[in-house]
Parts: sequence; C-alpha cells; structure tokens
Amino acid sequence: MSRATKEINKITGAVIAVSSRLIILALVVLLLYEGVTRGYAFGHEIFYASAMEEEPGRDKELTVAKGTSVAQTAKLLKENGLIANEYSFIIQAEFFDYKVNPGDYTFNTSMTSKEILQMMNENTGEKEEEK
Repeated sequence: MSRATKEINKITGAVIAVSSRLIILALVVLLLYEGVTRGYAFGHEIFYASAMEEEPGRDKELTVAKGTSVAQTAKLLKENGLIANEYSFIIQAEFFDYKVNPGDYTFNTSMTSKEILQMMNENTGEKEEEK
C-alpha cells in the first residue's frame, strides 16, 4: 500500500470511530429522555390521577367478589374503562394503604382512581355481615 492509501485509511477509520460514538451517544440520550418522560408520566398518574371522562361521566356497576386481589380489581376496573393504568392503581393502593373490600359498587367514569380506592376502602358492608 502506498503512503497516501494508509493516510486515507487512517482518516476513514477515525471518522467511522467518531461517527459510531456519536450514534451511540445519541441513542443513550434518546433512551434517557424516553425513560425520564415516561417515568414522570407514570409518577404523575400515581399522585395526581385524573378521571377517564369529564363530569358528569357515566355510571358503571361492578361487583368485587370476596378474595379478589388488588391486581384483579385493577384489571376489572381497566376493562370497564374506569382507570387508565392498572399498575398505578396497584401502587396507589399500596402507597396510600387502601384495602379493596368486596361488595357491589357504582362507580362513575369521572372518578379518579384515588376516589375509587377510597370508596372501596370505606365499604364496610362485608365487615358488618361477618360480626
């Protein structure tokens, strides 16, 4: 190889190395940005939950059977269009120390997940029957 060819190969190698590092850096920045924005949105949903619909909303009747877990209840609520994210509902129940009591409920789509949890936590109909 001639000296000029060696110089061209050296310069090309340096350009490729710098380009690949910039691409990797851009991907890392993009992933961090996505992670931070999604994390913020999830945290916002946990502490400042919004309703699925504006007032007056629609009433939906649900029955929570005895022995139903918080995760099963969250799935039921999501299927009925009462909450947006079942994982944030589960975390809210744990964080705010709410229990999901069995019973028949009438929820409104204008209720937040925290209001739904409060209603389910305050239901004492099942507890009084056991006494």
